[in-house]
Amino acid sequence: MSIYNQVELPESTARFREEFRAATFGTSYRGWLHFAFTTCGALAALIGAARQLEDVRSIEWLVIPIAFLVANLAEYLGHRYPMHHKTRGLGVLFTRHTLEHHRFFTHRATAFESSRDFKITLFPPVMLVFFLGLLAAPIAGIVYLLASANAAWLLVCVAVGYFVSYEWLHFSYHVAPQSRWGRLPLMATLRNHHTIHHDPKLMASHNFNITFPIGDLLFGTIYRSSKRE
Repeated sequence: MSIYNQVELPESTARFREEFRAATFGTSYRGWLHFAFTTCGALAALIGAARQLEDVRSIEWLVIPIAFLVANLAEYLGHRYPMHHKTRGLGVLFTRHTLEHHRFFTHRATAFESSRDFKITLFPPVMLVFFLGLLAAPIAGIVYLLASANAAWLLVCVAVGYFVSYEWLHFSYHVAPQSRWGRLPLMATLRNHHTIHHDPKLMASHNFNITFPIGDLLFGTIYRSSKRE
């Protein structure tokens, strides 16, 4: 079964999508190539980092849960604030997310219509380079100096693994819900969490986690029902 939307869209959403594609989607864009680059690049970095581990001590394994929690909170805070509140110096995040992504996909129209629509969901390919080179690498370098090489490589593993998990999960929320991909285990629950966030009345106040709603639970911003009370 196709992963793409096969139902009629609300008129306002259909019109915005058509105009947005015409204005911003180049003719050379290939959605599956974009998805493959992100996936293969991240997995290559993850495997490369994992191969550097040697005789990991018990205490060093603690890097995994700590780094995972930090990544989840960074995802939550980044989404809740600069992505949904115009912030000086970070206006591009607000524009791309709130003004574009949330108009392209609403709670009543969440699915891709073709692979070209991947562009409005996946991070630009350059973000993988930015994420690894300008974020993960310097932080890992500090951990290496303060702790150990194993701790640094474990941090890289978690950071890259979290990045690709974010991309895969967010991508999955925007495939057709009735497709085989859309019906993967736990997908319905996570998709519903994200679909609620795409309700214009809730997007600035609830369900900010894209991956796992840990931050939403901790900060009390989780909204469980798809219907307004």
